[in-house]
Amino acid sequence: QVQLVESGGGLVQAGGSLRLSCTASGTFLRLHSMAWYRQTPGKQRDLVADITSDGNANYADSLKGRSTISIDNTKTMVNLQMNNLQPEDTGVYYCYLNTPLGSEYWGRGTQITVSS
Repeated sequence: QVQLVESGGGLVQAGGSLRLSCTASGTFLRLHSMAWYRQTPGKQRDLVADITSDGNANYADSLKGRSTISIDNTKTMVNLQMNNLQPEDTGVYYCYLNTPLGSEYWGRGTQITVSS
């Protein structure tokens, strides 16, 4: 079983920055990619950014130029640095991991609230 634990959420004023971290633990041979998704009430989870184990990153258009996703050398931790946060970035951010065999895992989420 794989557990994902997120940290780094909170309340920030518009224009501020936050860094989210997600640590994977448990048994998995290797990962294919890790990602961050955002969900707001009544909406589906939308991809914010993802990164493959070899470092190829992809960003949602709304966060391009304002965020950087990175994965550590142990391939068990993913970070998301977000800058110039805006109220529309508010939501619950979920960490996601998938393996080459197609197993998928989710964290419990961490709340980010951006005040105007």
